[in-house]
Amino acid sequence: MRARSLLTVPILIAAPTAAQIPVGAARVDITPEGPIRLSGYGARSTESEGVEQRLWASAMAIGGEEPVVLVATDLTGVPASLAEEVAARLAEREGLPRERLALTVTHTHTGPMVAGYLDNLFGVDLPPNQAERIAAYTEGLVSKLVGACVIALTVRQPARLAFGKGRVTFGANRRTAGGPSDPEVAVLAAYHPEGPLYAVVVNYACHCTTLGGDFNRVCGDWAGYAREAIQRAHPGVACLVTAGCGGDQNPTPRGDLDHARRYGQALAAEVLRVLAGELAPVTVPPTARLETLRLPFAPARTRVEWEERARTGGRAVAYHARKNLARLDRGESLPTELPMAVQAVTFGEELTWVMLAGEVTVDYALRLKRELDAPRVVVSAYANDVPCYIPSERVLVEGGYEAEGAMVYYDQPQRLAAGLEQKIVDAVHRVVPDAFRT
Repeated sequence: MRARSLLTVPILIAAPTAAQIPVGAARVDITPEGPIRLSGYGARSTESEGVEQRLWASAMAIGGEEPVVLVATDLTGVPASLAEEVAARLAEREGLPRERLALTVTHTHTGPMVAGYLDNLFGVDLPPNQAERIAAYTEGLVSKLVGACVIALTVRQPARLAFGKGRVTFGANRRTAGGPSDPEVAVLAAYHPEGPLYAVVVNYACHCTTLGGDFNRVCGDWAGYAREAIQRAHPGVACLVTAGCGGDQNPTPRGDLDHARRYGQALAAEVLRVLAGELAPVTVPPTARLETLRLPFAPARTRVEWEERARTGGRAVAYHARKNLARLDRGESLPTELPMAVQAVTFGEELTWVMLAGEVTVDYALRLKRELDAPRVVVSAYANDVPCYIPSERVLVEGGYEAEGAMVYYDQPQRLAAGLEQKIVDAVHRVVPDAFRT
């Protein structure tokens, strides 16, 4: 049993034994076919200058009659509209309910721009030909993601699932030296009944920002190099890398390809060590719950404040202000709330995998693993939508880029209002079964 490319044919699904769960995997190359603006850094002023590493989207379908599909992509981010389009097509073609799809990104800062995500990144309107290439890439991306999910569902076969955790430490708090971080590496593995590894999901909390804004080539950063190293050790295996709550975590030190390769190798080595050890069996098919919160923004800026920002702000701030003034001139109301998806994929009482939208700061993962039974809990971010940073209450009080500054690039009208942390944690408690509470 091997992970399939998009070129495959349907096969019969054998009846699994009590300890086996149907699993299928597929992956598709999502590398841009030519030059395109890269996302992540506003300092770049030209389209990409070649491909350092190819980008992939990998899908893993888990379960029989009511499967869950997890998708991991080498992208900086996706808007909710793209995730919803993928979900709608899968619902129509495969009858897959929305809550049973989790679409994640590694947040690599050397991935292509996707239409509708970080539209304010450069502080200027893009030339029409560049915008057209981004739109075309996005349209093709949706079709590829749907195709990979369909194939993963089609090729499901009985598998043994197992789970374990490890630790790496190249991710560090970028706001405060020695500040909170999450070194945990989560590993969910699927094995062929006879023993060989078939697919693996890896989660780690760190920005994919090893390569700086002067690097203008397509690359998956440390996440891409980790995936490649794991697949070299296990040829034919589908490896999905997901990002934990690394909104305020950077690879340290960083700055060049050698760092990215070394961090990828370090993560892969730890995953391989975990796989070689004793893993906890996962014997119950997954269920899924999804809730969309409405997080209030801070009180709206007045028109006078917008006009002042348009006059005196830097390029990105002034651009953001002019866009919002134009909306007001058209009679539009600026948003007062931010939708945020909170999802949990749960395997009986053996494992629950929390999926949070946005660039979530590390405090959330640390708190949730205190309030829930940490050995049985994984927390991912950058899932189903990346609308902005999601600061903890501590980060919101401290202020700075993750609390407020980045909202300009995300085209959000204000910082988020105080009280958001408890709202998010309460939502996680609603979607995670009581059996996981400490």
